[in-house]
Amino acid sequence: MSITGKGTLPTVRFGKHDITRLIIGGNQIRGFSHCSPELDAEMRDYHSVENTLATWFHCEASGINTVQTRGDEILYERIRAYRERGGTMNWICQTASEHPDTFENIRDIARLNPIGIYYHGSMSDKHWKNGTFDQVEDYLKAIRDTGAMVGIAAHIPEIPYYVEDKGWDVDFYMSCFYNIGKVDRGLVAKVERVEEPFDDEDREVTCEFIRSTDKPCIAYKILAASRKCDSPGNLRAAFKFAFDRIKQIDVVNVGMFQRHTDQVGMNADIVRELLAE
Repeated sequence: MSITGKGTLPTVRFGKHDITRLIIGGNQIRGFSHCSPELDAEMRDYHSVENTLATWFHCEASGINTVQTRGDEILYERIRAYRERGGTMNWICQTASEHPDTFENIRDIARLNPIGIYYHGSMSDKHWKNGTFDQVEDYLKAIRDTGAMVGIAAHIPEIPYYVEDKGWDVDFYMSCFYNIGKVDRGLVAKVERVEEPFDDEDREVTCEFIRSTDKPCIAYKILAASRKCDSPGNLRAAFKFAFDRIKQIDVVNVGMFQRHTDQVGMNADIVRELLAE
């Protein structure tokens, strides 16, 4: 772990790159709040190209050097615009489940040179439940062929253990703190997303896996999709819980919505303070 300069967050090695131990996620850009349809709509309304780029440049100024998003045309547009204006953050990209051809999706993502590509967690869950999970290895091999770091996400805790036991060729894990795969995601889509399960006991299960592997993990949903943000104390406690339990080579991925408060600056300050203790 290293600190690259005054005000810059601590970093860890990620393949050939150094990434900060706090990175910004991308669900908010596409309106995937995992809270309510109303918040989904508000997030989509806010995230014009200009507001998205303003957030990302504020991340740079706050010491965050990596962004994670999904791989779709809307995000490709924003990544291109960000780079055209001099943006320097590393980019880690998730496959898009709605794409009819995952192999083509991977090739499209790779053309924009992310440092890492990972397979979508909800699709991992779906294959697991359908008994077709071994098909996922072919997608991981396709990611390997791009030259990017290879990752896999999942919400069901048995999945990463299976990948480890099988010895699949992956470089990193996207580790969800909450097993929202407990319920059928198709059913969840028919009701308000507040009904997705965010059970705190899931966090220890995920952290047990994170500590069991020598590969870097990117922990996500550490704030339970905003459910841990109801007070400054609870927000800090959620970050502390994560950093106390993940490895020194791991990072956390947090979506940050700038419409009402400076979540980027607040989260960066908390992480900087916690990692200095």
